Amino acid sequence: MFEGLKLSDFPRCCLEVLRQESSTRPLIWTLEENGVEAVVKDFSRNGILFRHTVGRFLVWREEKAYRRLRGLKGIPTLYRTLDGLALVMERVPGESLEDLEKKKRLPKSYFDELEAIVAEAHTRGVAHCDLKRAPNLLLGSDGKPFIVDWSAAVCRSELALFPLNLIYKRLLLDDLHAITKMQLRHCPEEISRERLSAYRQRSGAEKIVRRIRDRMRELLKKVAML
Repeated sequence: MFEGLKLSDFPRCCLEVLRQESSTRPLIWTLEENGVEAVVKDFSRNGILFRHTVGRFLVWREEKAYRRLRGLKGIPTLYRTLDGLALVMERVPGESLEDLEKKKRLPKSYFDELEAIVAEAHTRGVAHCDLKRAPNLLLGSDGKPFIVDWSAAVCRSELALFPLNLIYKRLLLDDLHAITKMQLRHCPEEISRERLSAYRQRSGAEKIVRRIRDRMRELLKKVAML
């Protein structure tokens, strides 16, 4: 699927630009082949230094996550990568939770299914690490949850040794806390006391992880401005 696609096919093959590129964010556009729509996350139009350092690194990392999650229900299919600078992925018909929150509340069943997807991803050794962002969660046209944007994902093999494995365990817990946070906006009455208590408890380890994450984001912004 999409085997003949090249980066130079933009904008000729583009159906829609979902997001223009910025200094630290890729161009996101869509295309169609034989009735199948795909989304292209494209770093080829970013600044040359960012493109060939951070861009290639993020494409490699996200591709690795999608390979591990291949065939998992609720995860878009990765069709291919383009020159190490772009990912071509299944376009999921539906709406992001960011848009849906302005219209309606989702039932507990949505979050139960979402947690089942996350649990399976964890079983395969992948933590998403950015589920708190509503745009990364979709309500498919079939009423089922989907998780997109795995660029921040961390694989268990990357943090296998002590004490890094403790950080990985914290990342797994953060994924679950992110679901709880989202559920608080939609059906807080369905959250158990135990779950709510665990969510509100903040450890020193989580604070450290957050500091590291914030510093990395600042570093990426500085690199993009070079």
